[in-house]
Amino acid sequence: MSFEFLSLENIQEFAHHYGYWAIFLGILLENLGIPLPGETVTLVGGFLAGSHELNYWLVLADAVAGAVLGGTCGYWIGKLGGWSFLLQIGKLFRISEERLLNIKEQFSQNATKAVFFGRFFALLRIFAAPLAGIAEMPFGKFFVYNLAGASAWASVMVTLAFFAGRVISLEQLVSWVSHFAIAALLILVALIAVPLWLESRQVKRATGE
Repeated sequence: MSFEFLSLENIQEFAHHYGYWAIFLGILLENLGIPLPGETVTLVGGFLAGSHELNYWLVLADAVAGAVLGGTCGYWIGKLGGWSFLLQIGKLFRISEERLLNIKEQFSQNATKAVFFGRFFALLRIFAAPLAGIAEMPFGKFFVYNLAGASAWASVMVTLAFFAGRVISLEQLVSWVSHFAIAALLILVALIAVPLWLESRQVKRATGE
């Protein structure tokens, strides 16, 4: 983010002033789709815990709670109004309802993986929960995987910052994690896009024949 109020320095300042509330709300709002760097907020919390300004376990609980609550809200947003919204988007970009139903079915088959592992990818962290609602994933199953994914993601981020922050600067840590996240997202996009492209080519060839 290039907005000045989202700079690392300001995030640190908010965390200094508001402590656990800043961490909880930062992660919650990101999961609700508001463009806040939840990953950076979590790293800042872990860094401050490592420097004994905050308690490690409370930071971890904050991160998990914010992620779970935000994901739950996203799920219900998707379940209650997401499909009609998606149809409108499809009309705008000339994507047929049949194609959207196919995408919905494919996501439904992989919803548990998307909800759990999506925590580690910036865009999926925001969209996995609403898509799970749109795909009508049972809420009980969603909640289990949402909680498990949030706990795993928060544990990795907070613990990483807790220990690594004693050796390297917070700025360097955030930079490394950001670069890794971008690389992981590009790999994920390639893993999804390439098979779809190959499938599309096969369909065109079959149609031509």
